[in-house]
Amino acid sequence: MLNYAASYQGADFRDKIKLSDFHSSLIVNIKIIIIGAIAVIVLFFFSIIFALASVYAPTRLIVAALLFVVGFGIVYYISRKPKTIVQKLEVSGEMKAVSLKCPNCGASVDAKQIKIVSGVPYATCPYCGHSFEVAEEPKW
Repeated sequence: MLNYAASYQGADFRDKIKLSDFHSSLIVNIKIIIIGAIAVIVLFFFSIIFALASVYAPTRLIVAALLFVVGFGIVYYISRKPKTIVQKLEVSGEMKAVSLKCPNCGASVDAKQIKIVSGVPYATCPYCGHSFEVAEEPKW
């Protein structure tokens, strides 16, 4: 019974870490968007002012164009989508599927229960709730 409570608490703790990481990245993204929007508004305002003042000095039109370009660059940086990285596995030899068993209770664990967390595969037993790292056995 003690193992079940400890493994359940460990899984719950990992979920909280993932959730707090999500919240902190969300807060950082919101801060970047707000600061970027303020910078774009200021740049566009000054570019309009410089464009209107180019009547008196034509070189101010170049400054206005540069401010517009920098403003659009910031808009592009803020609005771009994150890149999706796809990893492909190439094996040099023959592969066999081996049944995955829970080290806590010995029950069979379905491959659909495996989740990748920070590049490390973790599986959760549907019977006892124990979360464990899936490790590949050496081939020799």
